[in-house]
Parts: sequence; structure tokens; C-alpha cells
Amino acid sequence: MQTIGTWWMWSGFGLFVVAMLSIDMFALGRKGAHKVSAKEALVWSLIWFSLALLFGGALWAWLDHTSGRAIADAKTMEYLTGYLLEKTLAMDNIFVFVMLFTYFAVPIEYQKRVLVYGVLGAIVLRALMILLGAWLIAEFHWVLYVFGAFLLITGIKMFLFAEHEPDLTNNPLLRWLRSHIRITNDYHGDKFWIVDKGVRWFTPMFLVLVLVEFSDVIFAMDSIPAIYAITDDPFIVFTSNIFAILGLRALYFLLADMADRFHLLKYGLAVVLIFIGSKMLIVEWFKIPVVVSLAVVVAVLGTSILLSLLASRTKSSQ
Repeated sequence: MQTIGTWWMWSGFGLFVVAMLSIDMFALGRKGAHKVSAKEALVWSLIWFSLALLFGGALWAWLDHTSGRAIADAKTMEYLTGYLLEKTLAMDNIFVFVMLFTYFAVPIEYQKRVLVYGVLGAIVLRALMILLGAWLIAEFHWVLYVFGAFLLITGIKMFLFAEHEPDLTNNPLLRWLRSHIRITNDYHGDKFWIVDKGVRWFTPMFLVLVLVEFSDVIFAMDSIPAIYAITDDPFIVFTSNIFAILGLRALYFLLADMADRFHLLKYGLAVVLIFIGSKMLIVEWFKIPVVVSLAVVVAVLGTSILLSLLASRTKSSQ
């Protein structure tokens, strides 16, 4: 499968990700368990967004110099569309995080640690699934139609059950964990386990971490096929995905308290999945340009957010 990524581009981006995660985890982690303020979350959200745009600009400049203006424009548009698509789909992660933290009553100062490990797990998982997806598409091109059908069905189900709240009490994974490991009744700081009289006990934080990582698996099954509807270049797929994930934790703390104001966003995400799935299914007969895909994602996302805010304002004024 052809890609614009050279060995040094892959290596350089990998080092960049490691460096940024190190800053986030160690330098800023010296504050210990603390409540992430809206200001801190906004600053980091702007940093991640700016870095994503700067990377897109650098990618365009490099390709314009080495491959020509046409390829630079096309690949940069694919990157930006992929980034926005993945950022849009990541909003669903935030709804799940809010639900999990609320159900387990996780103190807000401890949520940061769970999300850090959640992001790390998501990066490793996405890397593996992107490589697997690239191999499958290269060997079995028809798998794109399988991806398309999966996204279409997922989008329809999401639209029909947007208001349905999952019952975590009967969650099979959670029930299995509670019946097979020792779990403390209370939190012990932000620790995932403690040792009491030589016996290891897991804390509720561990249960939250497992469910967060499991949710990453579920969401990756949507987002990876979706990005391959935009581009089949593994480097573009990987970089757009990782930039969207890197800013997920900051975006959570920025929007967590306002999640109920964006209740219609789930319908928007469902429409996006239906559109992307349909695009993959008809590609043999009609190829929708990347710029059109970008316009559709922006329009659907913007409309669902606007309608959510209007509905919330009308409800609060009554």
C-alpha cells in the first residue's frame, strides 16, 4: 500500500508523540491528583489543536516541495478531514467517560490518572488496528465494503438508540470482574490496587480503568474503518487518529460539565457514521470527493451542536 510516510517521518512522529506524552504525564503530573480546571483544560485543548494544525501545515509544505502542489493539497485535505472526523467520533468517548465516572462516583481529582492510561491504551490499540486495517485492505480490497456495511449498521443503531442509557449494573464484563477479583468498597487515593496483609485488593479505580480501555476497543472499531473511507494512506490514517486521541483527555475536562447540553450530538455522530458507511459502499460507482466529506462532517457536527444548545436554552428558560 502506497504511503507518503518515509521511515524518518514515522520515526519523527513517534518521537514527537512520546515526548508530548512524557510532558503530559511526568512534567505536569508532578501536581499529583488534582482537579483539572476549565482553564487548564482549555489551554491544553488549544495546544493539541494548534499542534494538529501546525503538523498539517508542515505536511503540506513538505509535500509541496517534494511532490508538487496537487499532491500536497490532496494529502493535507485528507489529513484535516480525517482529523476532524476522528475528533468528532471521539466525542462519543466523552459521553461514555462521563457515564462511567458518574456511575462509580470517581472523585474528580482522580479522573485524570484513569484518562492518561486510557489515552495510552487507545494509542497502542489504534496503532495495531491501523496496521491490521492497512494489511486487510491491501490483501482483500473487498473488506472496505465490510467496513462500510458495519459503519452503516452502527450509525443506524446509534441513531435509533441515542437516548438509551446502558445498564452498567448488568454489564457482563463488570459482573465477571466483581466475581473473580477482590474489590475494595472505597477508593484509596488514585491507586488501582492495594496490598492488605499480603493480599492484593483492587480498587473501584481499577474497574473504571478496565471499562475505559474496553470502550477504547469498541470505539476503535468505528473510527478505524471510518478513516479508511477518507484515505488509505497509513501515515495519514495514523497521524490524524493520534492527534485526535492526544487531545481527548483535555477535551473531556473541558466538556464534561456540559455533556448534557450536547445531548443531540449523538444523533449527529450517527448521521456521520451513516454517511461514511454509505460512502464506502458506493465508492465503486460514485466516489465522493474528500472536500465534500469534510463539508458534510462540519455541517452535521455544527448543526447538532447548535440544535443542542438551542434546546438546552429553551428548556432552562421554561
